[in-house]
Amino acid sequence: MAAALAQLTSHGTDRRAAADAFRTRHHGGVIGYIGADVPVEYITAAGLLPLRLSGSPGTPSTDGDRYLGTGLDPAARSVLTRLLAGDFGPLDGIVVSRDCEASLRLFYALRELRRVDPALALPPVHLVDVLHLPHRTTTRYVRAKFGQLRATVETWAGRPIDDRALADAITAHDRLRELLTRVAALRRSQPARLTGAQTLTVVAATTVLPVERATALLEELLTEADHLPAHEGVRVFLTGSPHDTVHVYDALEDSGLLVVGEDHDWGDLLSLRRTAAPTEAALAERYQYNGPSAPRASIRARAEHTRSAARECGAQALVSYARVHDDAPGWDYPAQREATGLPSVLLNRQPYGALGEEAAEALAELTRTTQPTGPRARAEAAR
Repeated sequence: MAAALAQLTSHGTDRRAAADAFRTRHHGGVIGYIGADVPVEYITAAGLLPLRLSGSPGTPSTDGDRYLGTGLDPAARSVLTRLLAGDFGPLDGIVVSRDCEASLRLFYALRELRRVDPALALPPVHLVDVLHLPHRTTTRYVRAKFGQLRATVETWAGRPIDDRALADAITAHDRLRELLTRVAALRRSQPARLTGAQTLTVVAATTVLPVERATALLEELLTEADHLPAHEGVRVFLTGSPHDTVHVYDALEDSGLLVVGEDHDWGDLLSLRRTAAPTEAALAERYQYNGPSAPRASIRARAEHTRSAARECGAQALVSYARVHDDAPGWDYPAQREATGLPSVLLNRQPYGALGEEAAEALAELTRTTQPTGPRARAEAAR
């Protein structure tokens, strides 16, 4: 494995270690955040580390189930369980974006637990609400919410965020998004130079490393691209629920598929949109118009994006993965299937971080009826 890819994989799979290293090396605070609607630029500008919080599939979420109930997205219940267990180390604050109902309920649970049970030693928590309507009044609303977040982060950091530092942070994170887009192109090439699971792990690493370090590693990875091994399989575009770990990607690719694109905010949607200028006004518009995510966008917008993105990826099939208690992907799927015209399958009510037995059978049928691409695959098919 290439050196940069190995380092990124290590950071992407051991998020606690990366955060601990930042605390030790930079003597800085760490702010946990939930959701891609959190403007991490403010955290970076304050000299703090933004650490995106993720769940742990396969690990019991007893505490999360107790406080959130079992009728909520299991990913949110897992994140709460990990926070209560101290899995992320000491945090100086938590920022939650109102990107879906599960995130909102997680915010209220964290705020109330901190109020009624100081012994849990939970950090202060802040909610940021980003609307995604195409109106100037929406932009003003988002800017007001960002102003509140800026004041909160300044309190946590113990120092003000000056405009120059914010401009530098905006520029740095936009550079990171540009590099992530170039890295994503490595799995869209034919043959692919990265698998879907590897790409998702690389993205995850950039949400725990300081932006300068993440940028340097991505630049190094791109210089190593010609030496990366080729990967083949049925090229699929993955839509539906977000994936904060590689468990489902591994299962899909173990079945003979190759995830060459997706439309959730732990993947391509995270770096899709740039900031027009290093200003707060442009930053608000960047997050306002980011998407389209399953919980917040219209069915028509989702279908059009899926059609365009799947074509750009050279996808041969469409897979919609809908986690249990996540209903939005099922509403989008018929329009996405029609828009792409690709062989497709809906995997509904799936366990967190896994594929059910019926899903495995459906994927096996999809693999049998869709021809893989690549010289090796074509040679095997001809025999």
